[in-house]
Amino acid sequence: MSLPEYPSIRPGLTAVPDPTHPGFVFLLDRLFLSDQQARISKLELDWLRLCDGSRPLRDIQAEVGRNLNGQTPPLAVFEKLLTSLEAAAFLDGPRFRQLLDGPVRQPSCIGAYEGDPERLRLQVERLFRAGPGLPGNGKPDGSLRAALVPHMDYQRGGATFAWGFKEVRERTDASLFVIIATSHYSPQRFTLTRKHFKTPLGIVPTDQRYIDKLVSAYGDGLFDDPFAHLPEHSIELEVVFLQYLYEKRRPIRIVPLLVGSFHDCVAEGGSPMTRRDIARMVEALRRVETATKEPICYLISGDLAHVGPKFGDPRPVAEAFLALSREQDRAILKHTETVNPARYFQVIAEEGDRRRICGLPPTYTTLQATQPSRGKVLHYDRYIHPEGHESVSFASVAFYR
Repeated sequence: MSLPEYPSIRPGLTAVPDPTHPGFVFLLDRLFLSDQQARISKLELDWLRLCDGSRPLRDIQAEVGRNLNGQTPPLAVFEKLLTSLEAAAFLDGPRFRQLLDGPVRQPSCIGAYEGDPERLRLQVERLFRAGPGLPGNGKPDGSLRAALVPHMDYQRGGATFAWGFKEVRERTDASLFVIIATSHYSPQRFTLTRKHFKTPLGIVPTDQRYIDKLVSAYGDGLFDDPFAHLPEHSIELEVVFLQYLYEKRRPIRIVPLLVGSFHDCVAEGGSPMTRRDIARMVEALRRVETATKEPICYLISGDLAHVGPKFGDPRPVAEAFLALSREQDRAILKHTETVNPARYFQVIAEEGDRRRICGLPPTYTTLQATQPSRGKVLHYDRYIHPEGHESVSFASVAFYR
Protein backbone atom coordinates (compact mmCIF):
# COMPACT_ATOMS: atom_id res chain seq x y z
CA MET A 1 0.00 0.00 0.00
CA SER A 2 1.55 3.29 -1.08
CA LEU A 3 1.48 6.21 1.31
CA PRO A 4 0.90 9.84 0.31
CA GLU A 5 4.04 11.95 0.05
CA TYR A 6 2.45 14.58 2.29
CA PRO A 7 0.38 12.57 4.80
CA SER A 8 -2.75 14.16 6.25
CA ILE A 9 -5.11 12.88 8.91
CA ARG A 10 -8.61 13.20 7.51
CA PRO A 11 -11.52 15.08 9.12
CA GLY A 12 -14.01 13.46 11.46
CA LEU A 13 -11.75 11.48 13.81
CA THR A 14 -11.91 11.61 17.57
CA ALA A 15 -9.53 10.21 20.20
CA VAL A 16 -11.05 8.33 23.13
CA PRO A 17 -8.87 7.30 26.11
CA ASP A 18 -8.19 3.58 26.53
CA PRO A 19 -9.63 2.90 29.98
CA THR A 20 -7.29 -0.04 30.57
CA HIS A 21 -4.03 1.62 29.48
CA PRO A 22 -3.67 5.35 30.34
CA GLY A 23 -0.91 5.85 27.78
CA PHE A 24 -3.11 4.85 24.83
CA VAL A 25 -6.16 6.13 22.97
CA PHE A 26 -8.60 4.75 20.44
CA LEU A 27 -9.12 6.67 17.21
CA LEU A 28 -12.79 6.49 16.17
CA ASP A 29 -14.67 7.79 13.16
CA ARG A 30 -17.45 10.16 14.21
CA LEU A 31 -18.52 10.49 10.56
CA PHE A 32 -19.32 6.74 10.45
CA LEU A 33 -17.58 6.23 7.11
CA SER A 34 -15.40 3.50 8.62
CA ASP A 35 -16.42 0.95 11.22
CA GLN A 36 -12.82 0.41 12.29
CA GLN A 37 -10.87 1.84 15.18
CA ALA A 38 -7.14 2.27 15.78
CA ARG A 39 -5.39 1.93 19.11
CA ILE A 40 -2.33 4.17 19.29
CA SER A 41 -0.13 5.64 21.99
CA LYS A 42 -0.52 9.22 23.12
CA LEU A 43 2.97 9.84 21.74
CA GLU A 44 1.83 8.64 18.33
CA LEU A 45 -1.23 10.87 18.64
CA ASP A 46 1.14 13.83 19.01
CA TRP A 47 2.96 12.71 15.85
CA LEU A 48 -0.31 12.62 13.95
CA ARG A 49 -0.94 16.27 14.76
CA LEU A 50 1.96 17.02 12.43
CA CYS A 51 0.24 15.13 9.61
CA ASP A 52 -1.71 18.04 8.17
CA GLY A 53 -0.70 17.65 4.53
CA SER A 54 1.83 20.48 4.63
CA ARG A 55 5.07 18.50 5.12
CA PRO A 56 6.60 15.28 3.77
CA LEU A 57 7.03 12.25 5.97
CA ARG A 58 10.78 12.75 6.44
CA ASP A 59 10.16 16.30 7.69
CA ILE A 60 7.63 14.92 10.17
CA GLN A 61 10.22 12.36 11.30
CA ALA A 62 12.78 15.13 11.78
CA GLU A 63 10.34 17.32 13.73
CA VAL A 64 9.51 14.40 16.04
CA GLY A 65 13.25 13.84 16.57
CA ARG A 66 13.73 17.46 17.60
CA ASN A 67 10.86 17.17 20.07
CA LEU A 68 12.44 14.01 21.50
CA ASN A 69 15.86 15.66 21.92
CA GLY A 70 17.35 13.95 18.91
CA GLN A 71 16.02 10.44 19.62
CA THR A 72 14.43 10.10 16.18
CA PRO A 73 12.29 6.98 15.63
CA PRO A 74 13.11 5.03 12.45
CA LEU A 75 11.15 5.98 9.34
CA ALA A 76 9.70 2.45 9.27
CA VAL A 77 7.86 3.18 12.55
CA PHE A 78 6.02 6.10 10.94
CA GLU A 79 5.31 4.11 7.80
CA LYS A 80 3.83 1.24 9.79
CA LEU A 81 1.58 3.62 11.76
CA LEU A 82 0.37 5.46 8.65
CA THR A 83 -0.18 2.22 6.72
CA SER A 84 -2.51 0.96 9.44
CA LEU A 85 -4.38 4.27 9.44
CA GLU A 86 -4.76 4.24 5.64
CA ALA A 87 -6.19 0.71 5.87
CA ALA A 88 -8.78 2.01 8.33
CA ALA A 89 -9.57 4.98 6.03
CA PHE A 90 -8.21 7.37 8.65
CA LEU A 91 -5.86 9.20 6.27
CA ASP A 92 -7.02 11.73 3.73
CA GLY A 93 -6.27 9.33 0.93
CA PRO A 94 -7.87 7.13 -1.72
CA ARG A 95 -9.73 4.85 0.69
CA PHE A 96 -11.26 7.76 2.61
CA ARG A 97 -12.26 9.58 -0.59
CA GLN A 98 -13.83 6.41 -1.98
CA LEU A 99 -15.99 6.07 1.12
CA LEU A 100 -16.82 9.78 1.24
CA ASP A 101 -17.86 9.89 -2.41
CA GLY A 102 -19.77 6.59 -2.35
CA PRO A 103 -23.48 6.58 -3.25
CA VAL A 104 -24.79 5.20 0.07
CA ARG A 105 -24.83 6.86 3.49
CA GLN A 106 -24.15 4.31 6.21
CA PRO A 107 -26.30 4.31 9.38
CA SER A 108 -24.86 6.51 12.11
CA CYS A 109 -27.13 5.97 15.11
CA ILE A 110 -27.65 2.27 15.61
CA GLY A 111 -27.95 2.11 19.37
CA ALA A 112 -30.65 4.77 19.32
CA TYR A 113 -32.58 1.92 17.73
CA GLU A 114 -32.02 -1.83 17.33
CA GLY A 115 -29.37 -2.92 14.85
CA ASP A 116 -30.90 -6.29 13.98
CA PRO A 117 -33.66 -6.01 11.34
CA GLU A 118 -36.16 -8.29 13.07
CA ARG A 119 -35.59 -6.74 16.49
CA LEU A 120 -35.91 -3.30 14.89
CA ARG A 121 -39.27 -4.18 13.33
CA LEU A 122 -40.48 -5.43 16.71
CA GLN A 123 -39.19 -2.28 18.39
CA VAL A 124 -41.12 -0.03 16.02
CA GLU A 125 -44.22 -2.21 16.28
CA ARG A 126 -44.12 -1.93 20.07
CA LEU A 127 -44.02 1.88 19.80
CA PHE A 128 -47.23 1.81 17.78
CA ARG A 129 -48.91 -0.63 20.14
CA ALA A 130 -47.89 1.46 23.17
CA GLY A 131 -49.37 4.57 21.59
CA PRO A 132 -52.04 5.00 18.91
CA GLY A 133 -52.10 1.38 17.75
CA LEU A 134 -50.95 -0.06 14.45
CA PRO A 135 -51.78 1.95 11.31
CA GLY A 136 -54.99 0.96 9.56
CA ASN A 137 -55.25 -0.45 6.05
CA GLY A 138 -57.80 2.03 4.73
CA LYS A 139 -57.14 3.99 1.56
CA PRO A 140 -55.32 7.26 2.35
CA ASP A 141 -57.29 10.34 1.35
CA GLY A 142 -54.25 12.49 0.54
CA SER A 143 -55.30 15.19 3.00
CA LEU A 144 -52.03 15.22 4.92
CA ARG A 145 -49.65 17.97 3.82
CA ALA A 146 -46.85 17.53 6.35
CA ALA A 147 -46.08 16.05 9.75
CA LEU A 148 -43.78 17.15 12.54
CA VAL A 149 -42.16 14.16 14.25
CA PRO A 150 -39.43 13.89 16.92
CA HIS A 151 -35.87 12.80 16.41
CA MET A 152 -35.15 11.56 19.90
CA ASP A 153 -33.78 8.07 20.36
CA TYR A 154 -36.67 5.60 20.17
CA GLN A 155 -36.53 4.66 23.84
CA ARG A 156 -37.21 8.23 24.93
CA GLY A 157 -39.18 9.48 21.94
CA GLY A 158 -41.45 6.48 22.32
CA ALA A 159 -45.05 6.62 21.24
CA THR A 160 -44.81 10.22 20.03
CA PHE A 161 -43.06 8.93 16.91
CA ALA A 162 -45.88 6.43 16.39
CA TRP A 163 -48.66 9.04 16.61
CA GLY A 164 -47.11 11.06 13.81
CA PHE A 165 -46.26 8.15 11.56
CA LYS A 166 -49.64 6.50 11.99
CA GLU A 167 -51.17 9.67 10.56
CA VAL A 168 -48.66 9.60 7.71
CA ARG A 169 -49.52 6.00 6.84
CA GLU A 170 -53.28 6.57 6.98
CA ARG A 171 -53.59 10.03 5.42
CA THR A 172 -51.09 10.34 2.57
CA ASP A 173 -50.81 8.46 -0.69
CA ALA A 174 -47.36 9.92 -1.42
CA SER A 175 -44.35 7.84 -2.34
CA LEU A 176 -42.04 10.87 -2.25
CA PHE A 177 -41.11 12.16 1.21
CA VAL A 178 -39.23 15.43 1.57
CA ILE A 179 -37.59 15.23 5.00
CA ILE A 180 -36.70 18.68 6.30
CA ALA A 181 -34.62 18.15 9.43
CA THR A 182 -32.58 19.89 12.10
CA SER A 183 -28.89 20.12 11.29
CA HIS A 184 -26.88 19.56 14.47
CA TYR A 185 -23.32 19.49 13.12
CA SER A 186 -22.97 21.92 10.22
CA PRO A 187 -22.62 25.72 10.11
CA GLN A 188 -24.43 25.77 6.74
CA ARG A 189 -28.03 26.96 6.61
CA PHE A 190 -29.21 24.33 4.10
CA THR A 191 -27.45 21.12 3.15
CA LEU A 192 -28.53 18.41 0.72
CA THR A 193 -27.01 15.04 0.00
CA ARG A 194 -27.45 12.78 -3.00
CA LYS A 195 -26.54 9.70 -0.98
CA HIS A 196 -29.11 6.97 -0.51
CA PHE A 197 -29.88 6.13 3.13
CA LYS A 198 -29.04 2.72 4.52
CA THR A 199 -30.48 1.28 7.75
CA PRO A 200 -30.84 -2.30 9.01
CA LEU A 201 -34.11 -2.43 7.01
CA GLY A 202 -32.39 -1.77 3.69
CA ILE A 203 -31.62 1.21 1.46
CA VAL A 204 -34.03 4.04 0.66
CA PRO A 205 -33.10 5.94 -2.52
CA THR A 206 -32.96 9.70 -2.70
CA ASP A 207 -34.92 11.26 -5.55
CA GLN A 208 -32.18 12.59 -7.83
CA ARG A 209 -34.59 14.33 -10.19
CA TYR A 210 -36.23 16.28 -7.35
CA ILE A 211 -32.79 17.22 -6.02
CA ASP A 212 -31.77 18.48 -9.47
CA LYS A 213 -34.88 20.67 -9.57
CA LEU A 214 -34.29 22.01 -6.05
CA VAL A 215 -30.67 22.87 -6.81
CA SER A 216 -31.76 24.60 -10.01
CA ALA A 217 -34.43 26.61 -8.17
CA TYR A 218 -32.29 27.51 -5.13
CA GLY A 219 -28.83 28.00 -6.61
CA ASP A 220 -25.35 27.16 -5.36
CA GLY A 221 -24.36 26.20 -1.84
CA LEU A 222 -26.48 23.15 -1.03
CA PHE A 223 -23.53 20.73 -1.12
CA ASP A 224 -20.91 22.95 0.54
CA ASP A 225 -20.55 20.68 3.59
CA PRO A 226 -19.89 17.09 2.46
CA PHE A 227 -19.77 15.89 6.07
CA ALA A 228 -23.05 17.36 7.38
CA HIS A 229 -25.25 14.33 6.75
CA LEU A 230 -22.80 11.62 7.79
CA PRO A 231 -23.12 11.78 11.63
CA GLU A 232 -26.60 13.33 11.59
CA HIS A 233 -29.44 11.37 13.20
CA SER A 234 -32.37 13.65 12.43
CA ILE A 235 -33.16 12.13 9.01
CA GLU A 236 -32.08 8.55 9.67
CA LEU A 237 -34.52 8.08 12.56
CA GLU A 238 -37.42 9.05 10.29
CA VAL A 239 -36.23 6.83 7.42
CA VAL A 240 -36.50 3.74 9.63
CA PHE A 241 -40.17 4.45 10.31
CA LEU A 242 -40.86 5.01 6.62
CA GLN A 243 -39.19 1.70 5.79
CA TYR A 244 -41.28 -0.09 8.41
CA LEU A 245 -44.50 1.46 7.12
CA TYR A 246 -43.96 0.87 3.41
CA GLU A 247 -41.83 -2.23 3.00
CA LYS A 248 -43.74 -4.77 0.90
CA ARG A 249 -46.35 -2.05 0.21
CA ARG A 250 -44.81 0.37 -2.28
CA PRO A 251 -41.37 1.76 -3.12
CA ILE A 252 -40.60 5.16 -1.62
CA ARG A 253 -37.99 7.86 -2.20
CA ILE A 254 -36.74 10.62 0.03
CA VAL A 255 -35.24 14.08 -0.28
CA PRO A 256 -32.93 14.70 2.72
CA LEU A 257 -32.63 18.42 3.48
CA LEU A 258 -30.88 19.65 6.64
CA VAL A 259 -31.63 23.12 8.01
CA GLY A 260 -29.06 24.85 10.19
CA SER A 261 -29.42 27.33 13.01
CA PHE A 262 -31.71 30.38 13.00
CA HIS A 263 -29.74 32.01 15.83
CA ASP A 264 -29.05 35.08 13.70
CA CYS A 265 -32.79 35.53 13.12
CA VAL A 266 -33.55 35.13 16.84
CA ALA A 267 -30.82 37.60 17.81
CA GLU A 268 -32.20 40.27 15.50
CA GLY A 269 -35.84 39.47 16.25
CA GLY A 270 -36.94 40.06 12.69
CA SER A 271 -38.76 37.67 10.42
CA PRO A 272 -36.58 34.83 9.09
CA MET A 273 -38.16 35.52 5.69
CA THR A 274 -36.04 38.69 5.50
CA ARG A 275 -33.00 36.42 5.19
CA ARG A 276 -32.26 35.90 1.53
CA ASP A 277 -31.23 32.27 1.87
CA ILE A 278 -34.34 31.31 3.85
CA ALA A 279 -36.70 33.14 1.53
CA ARG A 280 -34.92 31.58 -1.44
CA MET A 281 -35.33 28.06 -0.05
CA VAL A 282 -39.02 28.59 0.72
CA GLU A 283 -39.60 29.79 -2.83
CA ALA A 284 -37.52 26.94 -4.27
CA LEU A 285 -39.53 24.30 -2.39
CA ARG A 286 -42.78 25.83 -3.67
CA ARG A 287 -41.53 25.95 -7.26
CA VAL A 288 -40.30 22.37 -7.25
CA GLU A 289 -43.56 21.06 -5.82
CA THR A 290 -45.48 22.89 -8.53
CA ALA A 291 -43.29 21.20 -11.12
CA THR A 292 -43.60 17.74 -9.54
CA LYS A 293 -46.35 15.60 -11.03
CA GLU A 294 -47.02 13.41 -8.00
CA PRO A 295 -48.06 13.83 -4.35
CA ILE A 296 -45.40 14.94 -1.88
CA CYS A 297 -45.49 14.40 1.88
CA TYR A 298 -43.23 16.63 3.95
CA LEU A 299 -41.73 15.34 7.19
CA ILE A 300 -40.41 17.89 9.69
CA SER A 301 -37.80 16.27 11.92
CA GLY A 302 -37.45 18.42 15.04
CA ASP A 303 -37.80 18.46 18.80
CA LEU A 304 -38.87 21.24 21.16
CA ALA A 305 -37.09 22.40 24.35
CA HIS A 306 -33.61 21.28 25.44
CA VAL A 307 -32.94 22.46 28.98
CA GLY A 308 -30.71 21.56 31.92
CA PRO A 309 -26.97 21.37 32.65
CA LYS A 310 -26.41 18.96 29.74
CA PHE A 311 -27.26 21.83 27.40
CA GLY A 312 -25.39 24.54 29.29
CA ASP A 313 -27.89 25.70 31.91
CA PRO A 314 -26.33 26.44 35.31
CA ARG A 315 -28.78 24.47 37.46
CA PRO A 316 -30.73 21.20 37.27
CA VAL A 317 -34.24 21.54 35.93
CA ALA A 318 -36.77 22.01 38.74
CA GLU A 319 -40.54 21.59 38.77
CA ALA A 320 -41.32 25.30 38.54
CA PHE A 321 -39.18 25.74 35.45
CA LEU A 322 -40.55 22.57 33.87
CA ALA A 323 -44.08 23.91 34.33
CA LEU A 324 -43.08 27.19 32.65
CA SER A 325 -41.38 25.28 29.85
CA ARG A 326 -44.52 23.24 29.25
CA GLU A 327 -46.59 26.43 28.95
CA GLN A 328 -44.14 27.86 26.44
CA ASP A 329 -44.30 24.61 24.46
CA ARG A 330 -48.08 24.89 24.41
CA ALA A 331 -47.82 28.44 23.06
CA ILE A 332 -45.50 27.27 20.30
CA LEU A 333 -47.73 24.33 19.39
CA LYS A 334 -50.82 26.55 19.38
CA HIS A 335 -49.27 28.58 16.58
CA THR A 336 -48.38 25.45 14.64
CA GLU A 337 -52.02 24.32 14.87
CA THR A 338 -53.20 27.67 13.51
CA VAL A 339 -50.36 27.47 10.94
CA ASN A 340 -48.95 30.84 11.90
CA PRO A 341 -45.18 30.54 11.42
CA ALA A 342 -44.66 34.23 12.17
CA ARG A 343 -46.19 33.93 15.67
CA TYR A 344 -44.51 30.56 16.18
CA PHE A 345 -41.15 32.20 15.55
CA GLN A 346 -42.02 35.24 17.65
CA VAL A 347 -42.72 33.15 20.78
CA ILE A 348 -39.29 31.56 20.46
CA ALA A 349 -37.53 34.83 19.64
CA GLU A 350 -39.13 36.68 22.57
CA GLU A 351 -37.49 34.29 25.00
CA GLY A 352 -34.20 34.45 23.09
CA ASP A 353 -34.53 30.76 22.28
CA ARG A 354 -33.16 30.11 25.76
CA ARG A 355 -34.84 26.69 25.74
CA ARG A 356 -33.07 25.74 22.49
CA ILE A 357 -36.00 24.76 20.26
CA CYS A 358 -34.06 22.64 17.77
CA GLY A 359 -37.15 22.14 15.60
CA LEU A 360 -37.42 25.87 14.86
CA PRO A 361 -35.48 25.93 11.54
CA PRO A 362 -37.14 22.93 9.82
CA THR A 363 -40.62 23.70 11.16
CA TYR A 364 -40.59 27.35 10.13
CA THR A 365 -39.15 26.54 6.70
CA THR A 366 -41.68 23.80 5.99
CA LEU A 367 -44.73 25.74 7.14
CA GLN A 368 -43.73 28.73 5.01
CA ALA A 369 -43.10 26.52 2.00
CA THR A 370 -46.16 24.25 2.20
CA GLN A 371 -48.76 26.68 3.58
CA PRO A 372 -51.18 24.10 5.04
CA SER A 373 -54.61 25.30 6.14
CA ARG A 374 -54.62 23.78 9.62
CA GLY A 375 -52.61 21.72 12.06
CA LYS A 376 -53.41 19.26 14.84
CA VAL A 377 -51.23 18.25 17.77
CA LEU A 378 -51.38 14.46 17.90
CA HIS A 379 -49.13 13.83 20.90
CA TYR A 380 -46.82 15.76 23.23
CA ASP A 381 -44.30 14.35 25.69
CA ARG A 382 -41.09 15.11 27.55
CA TYR A 383 -38.08 13.21 28.72
CA ILE A 384 -36.99 14.40 32.17
CA HIS A 385 -33.78 13.08 33.68
CA PRO A 386 -34.47 11.77 37.20
CA GLU A 387 -31.78 14.06 38.65
CA GLY A 388 -32.72 17.07 36.55
CA HIS A 389 -29.63 16.88 34.37
CA GLU A 390 -31.72 17.44 31.25
CA SER A 391 -35.21 17.65 29.86
CA VAL A 392 -36.19 17.42 26.20
CA SER A 393 -39.75 17.95 24.97
CA PHE A 394 -41.16 16.86 21.63
CA ALA A 395 -44.44 16.46 19.77
CA SER A 396 -46.09 14.99 16.71
CA VAL A 397 -48.19 17.48 14.75
CA ALA A 398 -50.12 16.83 11.53
CA PHE A 399 -50.70 19.55 8.94
CA TYR A 400 -53.55 19.31 6.45
CA ARG A 401 -54.47 20.89 3.14
